[in-house]
Amino acid sequence: MKEREGIVVSSTVGLLLLAWLGFLLHRSPRFAGSGMGAVFGIAGAVLMLVPLAYPIVKRIRFLKARITPHVSMQSLLTLHVYAGILGPLLAIIHTGHKFNSVLGIALTAVMLLVVVSGFAVRYLLTHCAHEIKDKLLLLQTARGDLDSAWGVLEHTPAEMRVLPKTPVLATGLASLGIELPFGGPAGEVIRTADGVADLEYAIRTHELFKRWFSRSLTLHITASFVLYVLLLLHIWSGIHFGLRWFS
Repeated sequence: MKEREGIVVSSTVGLLLLAWLGFLLHRSPRFAGSGMGAVFGIAGAVLMLVPLAYPIVKRIRFLKARITPHVSMQSLLTLHVYAGILGPLLAIIHTGHKFNSVLGIALTAVMLLVVVSGFAVRYLLTHCAHEIKDKLLLLQTARGDLDSAWGVLEHTPAEMRVLPKTPVLATGLASLGIELPFGGPAGEVIRTADGVADLEYAIRTHELFKRWFSRSLTLHITASFVLYVLLLLHIWSGIHFGLRWFS
């Protein structure tokens, strides 16, 4: 279920980013102010307000105690994710790819930043954490295999002399898939050491990504606050200038 959700969300985020770039090929200056454009805009604005339910229920104990017996936090989080993506997608359609005003450009940029940072927190950060956990288990097993292989090698002095004088070069060639002319215990030690080095490098890389994606949560919260301020200003300007046009 989580894999299917990840595929759906990733595809929708990709579609959202492609839809934003549509202004390179298509522009409809009057669509945002038309009846259909207003429907997309209102629907997008409402959907962008729905994600507020999750953090509010999560942080207010009274609401959490009343709501969670009927709706789980996981369901609210799922609603938070889907509404947080579909809302901006409808908002992009609402623009008609007309990005002329400073407020509209800022609102669109912050909206995309919220989506991307939320995606990083929800999926990329979780993926990195799972990858680190799995690779640490593999590394523990690989180090045990290396100790065993080295123990066998120590009891065969003839094989010790077979080991290359430059083990770093040997493991580097092995990582490139180049067959080494070493068999027996010496070859097993080299191959196992190469696997251990690859796992250690992968873990360090995922830990680096994890630190980067961890900062996305702060960025997501800050950008969300700015988004709602800009959204209110956008709604106010639409009502204000719309009513003045009618008068």
